[in-house]
Amino acid sequence: MNVAHEVNLLVQEIQRLGQPGADGKISVTFGTLFNDDKCANLFEALVGTLRAAKRKKIISYDGELLLQGVHDKTVITLQTTNS
Repeated sequence: MNVAHEVNLLVQEIQRLGQPGADGKISVTFGTLFNDDKCANLFEALVGTLRAAKRKKIISYDGELLLQGVHDKTVITLQTTNS
């Protein structure tokens, strides 16, 4: 698995599905990403890709582990488009 490539794809999907906030940064909820058909086909391990992007400070969200259902309303914010 090429982590850099997966993170790049994640950035593209957040840009596609997200909305700019008052600060101009694009945000999307975990539920939106998790339930999107294209994302489901792209990412074998969406949660793992999110954690890798968070470690690289490309995205931010509250908490460490995101679980479908429980964390569907957790907001994921794109911090940068560089990966």
